[in-house]
Amino acid sequence: MSDARAVKVLILCTGNSARSILGEALFNYLGKGRVCAFSAGSQPAGKVNPLALETLERHGVPLPSGVRSKSWDEFAAPGAPAIDYIFTVCASAAGETCPIWPGHPSTAHWGIADPAHVEPVEARRAAFEVAFTALEKRIKAFLALDLESMPRMEVIAAARLIHETSR
Repeated sequence: MSDARAVKVLILCTGNSARSILGEALFNYLGKGRVCAFSAGSQPAGKVNPLALETLERHGVPLPSGVRSKSWDEFAAPGAPAIDYIFTVCASAAGETCPIWPGHPSTAHWGIADPAHVEPVEARRAAFEVAFTALEKRIKAFLALDLESMPRMEVIAAARLIHETSR
């Protein structure tokens, strides 16, 4: 499937440095071209958390080219890709007033605990593993849906159910 026909997914978090980066990489890797994923944050940290990168590398998930911590404003600007589905992975981003998105995407909240601030530091690596595994499980289930032919509202209902049954 060409990039133009791929399902466009945006994963949102506040800082866009950990969970949303993991989600972007997993969607692109597991989607095998069927999905084109991006990530962004309402208040981007400006850098990707090194443990997010380490976690992806440990699992053999390639980092999307040009991955960086960026503002969600980039995806509301003229010329931005029309997004089909938005997944918020933190409660803060889910509760914020979002921009008007091109394409009028459907949204679902997949709350994943933030691994970036787990203390003590020694426990942080394990928290990244938990976040990775939670996202991987949800993304695999989402990708098992017939995204190309299911009505959008059925897809988003299924996405919400995936989260509810994955906890």
